[in-house]
Amino acid sequence: MRVAIVTESFLPTVNGVTTSVARVLEHLERRGHEALVIAPACGAPRTFAGAPVIEVPSAPYRAFPVGLPTPTVQRALADFGPNVLHAASPFLLGASAIGAAHRLGVPSVAVFQTDLAGYARRNRLAAASRFAWKVVAWAHEKADLTLAPSSVALADLERAGIARLDRWGRGVDLDGYHPRNRTRPTACALRERLAPAGELLVGYVGRLAPEKHVERLRVLAGLRGVRVVVVGDGPSMGSVRRELSGLDAVFLGQLTGEALADAYAALDVFVHTGTEETFGQTIQEAQASGLPVVAPRAGGPIDLIDDGVTGLLTEPEHPESIRDAVGALIADPTARARIGEAGRRAVLGRTWESLGDQLIAHYERTVARVAERREAPSLAAPR
Repeated sequence: MRVAIVTESFLPTVNGVTTSVARVLEHLERRGHEALVIAPACGAPRTFAGAPVIEVPSAPYRAFPVGLPTPTVQRALADFGPNVLHAASPFLLGASAIGAAHRLGVPSVAVFQTDLAGYARRNRLAAASRFAWKVVAWAHEKADLTLAPSSVALADLERAGIARLDRWGRGVDLDGYHPRNRTRPTACALRERLAPAGELLVGYVGRLAPEKHVERLRVLAGLRGVRVVVVGDGPSMGSVRRELSGLDAVFLGQLTGEALADAYAALDVFVHTGTEETFGQTIQEAQASGLPVVAPRAGGPIDLIDDGVTGLLTEPEHPESIRDAVGALIADPTARARIGEAGRRAVLGRTWESLGDQLIAHYERTVARVAERREAPSLAAPR
């Protein structure tokens, strides 16, 4: 199969969309499929996992390159001749690619991954929220299939009137993120540096942006024997540092690979603060690492956490509930261990290999359904 992936984000930009696309490309290469990547210009590698990467013009927005529609997209698709188009978190670039695929007769699968409307809701902009959903509908309306990562995202898309929906989550590296990493010398050294007096480490991992609400960790001020660790970077770094200045928080910056796995392994409790997540990949990584997770009862975390069993859910409108949940875990080592173990068991079936095969099955079914629809008129025509 030949798969053209048009993504709104790619390397060197690191976020959930980029990570998902990278894992999909690696899986397609392992399974013997050919791929092409079309992404906004931002200094991407020329190839990734055997797939050539074509960059198109982009404009910066909040230090994020936004791909612009261009005739290059349709020419690249026509030259590559894909069996299916994969539009990752489609916005301007992805929507134009779906339109180009439609004109070329190429089936398209759109992966919903960024809650544009959530941004408007967060800023209490009712008109903007309605407009945001119009943008979402515009980007997805011509897609032959839209994949949502969570039940909440699926319901939102249904309410927006988007048809041809199905569910597809995200995989997690169960070997890279593993409880055994706690005994790795590099992880032990990191923990000794972060907790020289035996402090319990409560950490956040992810992009530092307004929609992530990392500033809410300030409610942990005053918890005795606790140190806050923040892993990540982004446009909100300055405001997060100011808001957490009273916590003596440690900022490790953006980490990848074994350094990121070590950071998870050094923690005692993982806290996710964003209330607009369509999924919540770092929650899965923390669970795979055997950490007890605290996250809001909103969006993707609702599907990932069985409250009280595989993690603790907090109330989005009451940030102080974060303090209550973290305080309860800090006070109860047995609960931390029990919830961490249950979280690990919950993600054991969510490898990228398994999720990658599910995605390929979605491609194949979409290609078959489109072929059936095209054949139907001729079959029904009078002889």
